[in-house]
Amino acid sequence: MERREQVILTNMCMIYDGTKVLVEEKVGKGADGIIFPGGHVEENEAIVDSVIREMKEETGLTIEKPKLCGVKEWLNEDGSRYVVFLFKTDRFSGELSSSSEGRVFWMERSEVLKANWIWQMDELLKIMADGEYTELYLDHEKNWTAVLK
Repeated sequence: MERREQVILTNMCMIYDGTKVLVEEKVGKGADGIIFPGGHVEENEAIVDSVIREMKEETGLTIEKPKLCGVKEWLNEDGSRYVVFLFKTDRFSGELSSSSEGRVFWMERSEVLKANWIWQMDELLKIMADGEYTELYLDHEKNWTAVLK
C-alpha cells in the first residue's frame, strides 16, 4: 500500500500586539478581503524558517518564536493535499511595510470579523487566537470541518 501523497506546504501567521492583529488585504485572483499574511514553504526549507521568511517578505517584520497553533487543509482536484501551518506570535521587530501580496495593517481583533474577510478567517481565529481546535479540514463533500483537540 502506497503511503505517499503529493503535498503543497504553506504557512500563515497571526502577529499580534495586545488587542491588535496584523492583517493583509488581498486584492485580485478572487480573493478580495483581509486575511493573515502567509506563503509557501520552499524546497528543503524548515516550516518555522518558512513562516519567519514569509512574514519578513510580506510585512517587513522579523518575527521570533512563532507558535504552531494548528493546520488548515484540503484536497485539491488533482488529488494533492494543501496544508497551511497556522502560527501566532507577539514577538517581532522592524518597520511595517506592505508587499505586492497586499497592504498590511493593524486592526483590533474585535473588529476583524466585522470587516471584509476571506478564506475562513472566522475559523482561523478560533484556532489561532482562541485555541478552540487544532485543525480545519475541507472534506470530500466540500464542507469545512473543525477537528476538536
